[in-house]
Amino acid sequence: MATHYKGPTGQVNALDSYIKLMRASHSVTGRIHRHLSDWNLTISQFGVLDALYHLGPLFQRDLAKKHLMSDANITMVVDNLEKRSLVRRVRRLKDRRYVNVHLTKEGTMLFEEIFPRHVLIVEREMSILDESEQEQLGRLCRKLGLRLSD
Repeated sequence: MATHYKGPTGQVNALDSYIKLMRASHSVTGRIHRHLSDWNLTISQFGVLDALYHLGPLFQRDLAKKHLMSDANITMVVDNLEKRSLVRRVRRLKDRRYVNVHLTKEGTMLFEEIFPRHVLIVEREMSILDESEQEQLGRLCRKLGLRLSD
């Protein structure tokens, strides 16, 4: 659905593109992450497990930044993962404000069970675009994401 705004062409095009981007993002995200409910995980919890699995232990603040979350939100996500013994926190002795989050053995095993299915779902969702379209979409998204604020 296009915008109903009747302003200058540049504004109409920008709004129309933005609406389409947001709707597509929401729709694809919902379809891709639907399977996480089979493991009683949220998108944010899966994102934390993914980051820790692929990058190793990270400071809680870095996890928040990486996932565009507030400190309070990442604390809740990590709390819930810790309750399930999927992650553990390690505080720095010299500066207890820094909390390093580690994937546990249970967290690793769960992620290794989930991830292959997740990759296949992502591949299926993205297959509507050919390889060059996927590369172009990646470039355009990166360009938008890295735009410097005015």
